[in-house]
Amino acid sequence: MASHLDLEEQEQLDELKHFWKRWGDLITWVLIAVLGGYATWMGWQSYSSKQAAQSAALYDTVERAAMGADMALLDRSVADIKDKFASTTYAQQAALLAARVYQDKNRNADAKAQLTRVVDKASDEGYQALARLRLASLLIDDKAYDAARQQLSAKTPEAFAPLMADRLGDLAMLQSQPDQAVQHYKNAWKGFEPNAEYRRLVAVKLAALGADPEETPVAESKK
Repeated sequence: MASHLDLEEQEQLDELKHFWKRWGDLITWVLIAVLGGYATWMGWQSYSSKQAAQSAALYDTVERAAMGADMALLDRSVADIKDKFASTTYAQQAALLAARVYQDKNRNADAKAQLTRVVDKASDEGYQALARLRLASLLIDDKAYDAARQQLSAKTPEAFAPLMADRLGDLAMLQSQPDQAVQHYKNAWKGFEPNAEYRRLVAVKLAALGADPEETPVAESKK
């Protein structure tokens, strides 16, 4: 019996040796890849958490500088968060906040630079759209109408479309194009929710131009 068991064990060992000889290297490399991937993922998680914590702390500094109108601290902290954590959400929020303070302090060039950075670098389309709206307002103030129109005509999330259309209407009015203004205002009016306060403002603009927001254009009524 013992001899029979020894032979079976030997056969099993031989099969195991054969198996590892054939597949051992592949299994080893797969394990290395899996473990390496896991280690990389854990490292990235740790790095991301550290980045988020540090960028949050720096954003607090930006916020504190903005609230206290400490322009020297604001300049320094905004530059730091841009250089060290440019890809984070906090960096985009810091740029938007700094732009508002710069505009209040008549530092429009600095405000435009911050807003342009959000437009060009932000991964969040909502932040980009908000930056475009504010940047367009500054460009309109500078009478850079073509550049403002480019910002307002860019693709944005649907929720921002009525606001963009309203500002395009304002821009058309500044350029003495009332017919285009009416069309933009109508697009804005249609885009807002029925109970939206802003919708009433757009209706007032249309009324001042002698237009009814609910009036169907002649070309469409014949279709």
